[in-house]
Amino acid sequence: MSSFLNDIIYMPSYTLYDHQGFLLLSLVSSIMGAGGRMTEKEREKQELLGRAGAGEIFQRAPTDKPAFTLAQIKKAIPPHCFQRSVIKSFSYVVYDLVIIASLLYAALVWIPALPAMQQLGAWPLYWAAQGCVMTGVWVLAHECGHHAFSDYLLLDNILGLVLHSCLLVPYFSWKYSHRRHHANTGSLEHDEVYVPKKKEALPWYTPYIYNNPVGRLGYIVVQLTLGWPMYLALNTSGRPYPRFVCHYDPYGPMYSELERAQVFISDAGVLAVSLALLKLASAFGFWWVVRVYGVPLLIVNAWLVVITYLAHTHPALPHYDSTEWDWLRGALATMDRDLGVLNRVFHNTTDTHVAHHLFSSIPHYHAMEATKAIKPILGEYYQLESNPLAKATWRSAKECIYVQPEDRKGVFWYSNKF
Repeated sequence: MSSFLNDIIYMPSYTLYDHQGFLLLSLVSSIMGAGGRMTEKEREKQELLGRAGAGEIFQRAPTDKPAFTLAQIKKAIPPHCFQRSVIKSFSYVVYDLVIIASLLYAALVWIPALPAMQQLGAWPLYWAAQGCVMTGVWVLAHECGHHAFSDYLLLDNILGLVLHSCLLVPYFSWKYSHRRHHANTGSLEHDEVYVPKKKEALPWYTPYIYNNPVGRLGYIVVQLTLGWPMYLALNTSGRPYPRFVCHYDPYGPMYSELERAQVFISDAGVLAVSLALLKLASAFGFWWVVRVYGVPLLIVNAWLVVITYLAHTHPALPHYDSTEWDWLRGALATMDRDLGVLNRVFHNTTDTHVAHHLFSSIPHYHAMEATKAIKPILGEYYQLESNPLAKATWRSAKECIYVQPEDRKGVFWYSNKF
C-alpha cells in the first residue's frame, strides 16, 4: 500500500508554473502520465486548466444550453460502437483473471522463496499490480451493471454479481444507486454521489481542515482508505435522504419495492465471499489473507475514489439546481482524464468518462472511438485533463470545498473562500 501511495503522491507533473504563471518545466515523462493523444489545441487548454492549481485563471466548462442535441451526438458515433459482443467482452474478463491468477501464483510461490530483504520490495510491487488489475475487473463488473457487457441482461447481472461480490461490492445495490447518479449527474438536489454542499451547509470546522496542508492531506488519506466503504455503508458524500441510507439495507429510501429482492441478493453475495475469506483466514492465517487479498482490495478502493472524485470534482465543472438543471448539461459536467498506460488496465473508464455518461451502454472497447467521434460536436463542452493525479487531487481538495452561484442564478461553481 505504501508503494501505491508513494506513486500517487510523488507522481511527476507535466507542466509546473510559478505564481506569475511562467513556464518552469514542460513535459516530464511518466508512466502514469498522458497517453500522447491530445491535439495541440487540447494541450493549450490543459495548460490553462493546470494553472488552476496555482490560483490562476482557467477555462470553465460552458453552462448555456448547447446548440446540439443528444440525437445529434449519437448520430456522430459509428453505429457499430453500440454493438456488444459476448465473446469480445468475455475475452477481457479472461485476460484480467489470467493476470490476477499469475500474480497470485507469484505471491504464493515466488515471493516467499526470495530472501527477506527482497520480499520487502516484492510485496508492494505485487499489491500495486494486483490492485490495478483488480480495478480493471471492477470496471468490467460496472459495465455489466450498465448492460454494456452483452445483449443478455441475465448474463450481465449474473457475471456482475459474481465479479462485484468478489470485490465485496453489493452489485445490485450499487447498480441502482449508480443508475440514479447517471440520471441526475450535476444536480444539487438529486445526484447520488459527490454532491457538493453550499457554504451555509458546511460544518463549523470545515475551514480548519481544508485551509491547511495537514488537514487537507488527512482528508485525502481518509478518502483513499475509507471513502468507498463509507459511501456504501453510510452514504458519505451522497445525496441527503430523510433518514439513514445504506447500500446494504433493502428497505432504505434509496430503493423501491421492486429493487429490494435484488438488494438482498447483493447482500448474500458479499456475505458469501466474506465467509469464504474467513475460512481462508482460519486455514492460512489472517495476515496471509491481508497480504494476498486485503491490501490489493484497499488499492482497488483507493482507485475507485480517485477515478470518480476527479471525474466529478473539478473547478472547471458546474453544478445546477432545479431551476437550471437538465440531463444533457448535467451529463456534460464531467471530466475525462488521460492516465497513460493505466487507460488500458482500467479499460478506458477514465479517458472516456464523458462518452460513458452520454451513452452508458457503449462497451469499453468502442468507447475511445465514440469519444473521438463526439469531440467535434461537443467542442468546448468536452472536458479533458492530463495533470498528474497527485496534483489534480490536491487541487480539487483545496479548491472544491463548497459551491455557490456567481454570475448566473441556478449555476453553481466550486469555491474555497471563507
